[in-house]
Amino acid sequence: DYAEAHCAAGLALHELKQHSAALDCFDRALQLQPDFAAAHNNRGMALRYLNRFAEALPSFAQAIALRPDYVDSYCYYGLALIKLDQYELALTCFERAYALRPDYPFLLGQLLQTKLFICDWQDLARNSAELFTLIQGGSKVSVPFTVLALSDDLDLQRQAAEIWTLDKYPDLPVYPVAARQMEPRKIRVGYFSADFRNHPVAFLTAQLFEHHDRDSFEIIGFAFGPETQDPMRERLQIAFDRFIDVQDLSEADTVALARSLEIDIAVDLGGYTGDCRPGIFALRAAPVQVSYLGYPGTMGAGFMDYLIADRIVIPAAARRHYAERIVYLPDSFQVNDSGLTIADKVFSRADFDLPAHGFVFCCFNNTYKIQAACFLGWLRILAQVPGSVLWLPAHNAAAMTNLQAAASRRGIGAERIIFAQRLPSRAEHLARLRLADLFLDTLPYNAHTTASDALWTGVPVLTCAGESFAGRVAASLLTAIGLPELITNSPQAYQALAVELATQPERLASI
Repeated sequence: DYAEAHCAAGLALHELKQHSAALDCFDRALQLQPDFAAAHNNRGMALRYLNRFAEALPSFAQAIALRPDYVDSYCYYGLALIKLDQYELALTCFERAYALRPDYPFLLGQLLQTKLFICDWQDLARNSAELFTLIQGGSKVSVPFTVLALSDDLDLQRQAAEIWTLDKYPDLPVYPVAARQMEPRKIRVGYFSADFRNHPVAFLTAQLFEHHDRDSFEIIGFAFGPETQDPMRERLQIAFDRFIDVQDLSEADTVALARSLEIDIAVDLGGYTGDCRPGIFALRAAPVQVSYLGYPGTMGAGFMDYLIADRIVIPAAARRHYAERIVYLPDSFQVNDSGLTIADKVFSRADFDLPAHGFVFCCFNNTYKIQAACFLGWLRILAQVPGSVLWLPAHNAAAMTNLQAAASRRGIGAERIIFAQRLPSRAEHLARLRLADLFLDTLPYNAHTTASDALWTGVPVLTCAGESFAGRVAASLLTAIGLPELITNSPQAYQALAVELATQPERLASI
């Protein structure tokens, strides 16, 4: 009948990725002690890791009701709300936590990231400057990914990554690498990802796995993301020589498995993105470890040996800002699927409330990439192109409201900001995309897969190249296909070229 022991056992099971068993422990603790705030919080945490986000919310709410100053619970509550696309409520949770404890590790960055998702730019510049100063002073204030979205300062990005890495993986026991047996065999490459499903990373890499030279290499997929049974998941399970779901394995057990399979090269396709598992690499899953594609920046970690890039996203002079050794691919670093299909369905502009004759600018990037300076530049472009509209994805209601309000304040009618709802399939989205005239890129974090999609459908992409990897991806793609004239190097040049292309049909047609 020892409630605290049941709760502690649940935490141990949680660390071992045995979340269902952990949940049972927390439930038992609450049967014994219904007012046990920590057990309510931990129950919610277990449900969150089981991807049962809606079920987790009452547990966090109860923990906070019992302990109104429970900062951990506010933070976990906010993270669960984000998974349910309830960004405004999540922001309220993070703001409450920040008011209670401003020095809570990595909270300020999470708060700002949430504001980016809903395009809430109030005080964002001031808050970002504060964040940057704290990072430069070595404070634990932001996950590395948020810094990629807020700034293309390479020194700052590396500092944030190193702070995170040192905090999360300070003294992990690195398993010794066993000597490889010298009998002739294929080189074994393990790809590790949370995104082996309908996800941009999978869309880009599926054909890569299918085209590996099987005479020389054995390709093994290690999946630790949500277990979906979508068409991409099914395709990938066939593409690999072996496909192993390690979602329920601890990082140590996953490393032990990789070692038993004698993986020679371990490739991390996620870096510091959602549902990532860098601890697998911190424990050294293979003698050679590589970061590729999913995270466009340095991980600031000594356990990552290489980062795969190209000479546009990481120019030679920038290599010193990356902890990894840089491997350059020819042309562009971004692999893609040459069999990508576009639906046969013929859409009309009227299907999506687009003007029959006006110029359609578009950007299908996630809302966190649309920042104030970028959006105000787009409004200046719209002001100079009569009858034009800006077509954006309908990611969340709060962002849509904020963007239209920002346009109205600048004298651009809200009706000129048009939102596209999600379609049933990617193939249909690509067919729809053809209705646009010009894709406007974002900075400091560029379009990546979305830029490839636009180019694939024949829609030109206009970019402004930044300093960091994340801000130079569109330039890489445009260089690779022979369209460097669509790469600009200042906001002023970017805006001027957008207006020129929109008002000179022959120039656009030549592209």
